[in-house]
Amino acid sequence: MKRILISGGAGFIGSHLCERLLRDGNDVICIDNYFTGHKSNIRHLLNHPNFEVIRHDIIYPYTAQVEEIYNLACPASPIYYQHDPIKTTQTSVIGAMNMLAIARCNRARILQASTSEVYGDPLVHPQPEEYWGHVNPLGLRSCYDEGKRCAESLFMSYFREYGIPVKIIRIFNTYGPNMDINDGRVVSNFIVQALRGEQITIYGDGEQTRSFQYIDDFIEGMVRMMERTPDDFTGPVNIGNPHEFTINELASIVLELTGSKSKIIHMPLPSDDPQQRNPDISLARKMLDGWEPTVQLREGLLKTIAYFENILSRGGVRH
Repeated sequence: MKRILISGGAGFIGSHLCERLLRDGNDVICIDNYFTGHKSNIRHLLNHPNFEVIRHDIIYPYTAQVEEIYNLACPASPIYYQHDPIKTTQTSVIGAMNMLAIARCNRARILQASTSEVYGDPLVHPQPEEYWGHVNPLGLRSCYDEGKRCAESLFMSYFREYGIPVKIIRIFNTYGPNMDINDGRVVSNFIVQALRGEQITIYGDGEQTRSFQYIDDFIEGMVRMMERTPDDFTGPVNIGNPHEFTINELASIVLELTGSKSKIIHMPLPSDDPQQRNPDISLARKMLDGWEPTVQLREGLLKTIAYFENILSRGGVRH
């Protein structure tokens, strides 16, 4: 049994990670300020003898005796991270420093959940880890993009200066149960709009591309990265599905799987929205024991649709 701290543990990704680590026999501390996380995501875990939940915002110092830390805390959808851009940057940077301080005190392994947004609107396709990115440091998305880039820099500085065993992953579009119904991400948007019979909103011409990985595949890749030895492999490493789809293709598949009669409308493209986003996962395949996404898009969408059908049947309220 390991004692593991998860910041952002009540969020979409964090709640699935809590389940996985408890299932593997670990002692898990979940901290969350519930800005984007939900108690409903972890309510079924509250009676687990090895699970502890603490309401805490990681921009403030925290102490714990732990062996591993997963730093997941930060709003990840544009609607939420642009709502309070200063707080978003604080969470990414000051929060990372506070989590690294815990790791240094405990000599604990610590994993940073970075993002494909560090590549910005990429000029290289697909995106390998050695690509430095094409990011607008002054744009509306920069609070998140640059915050995560700075966090990666901090993690590497702690590794070089203090020998802290750090792990950096870059997350590409991930979807599945426990997504927020109002988070504004393309998969949840399309599914909820289709199930409600509302117009499907596509920004731009819909020919921009994304890759979509199901949550179970992502969790497996992240856990393998944390467990990877020796500790001199810090990453960063892309964790994503290399199969690429246009936004128009995603909309068509969602309409087919839901049986919805919703119509598609096009709206202006937001500023700095990437035209292409697709991971090169060669490094993950090599370093993470042959890790590879196994859940195909249609299979994962069906599970996600079932989740949102259940939520909408209760009036959009999660229990």
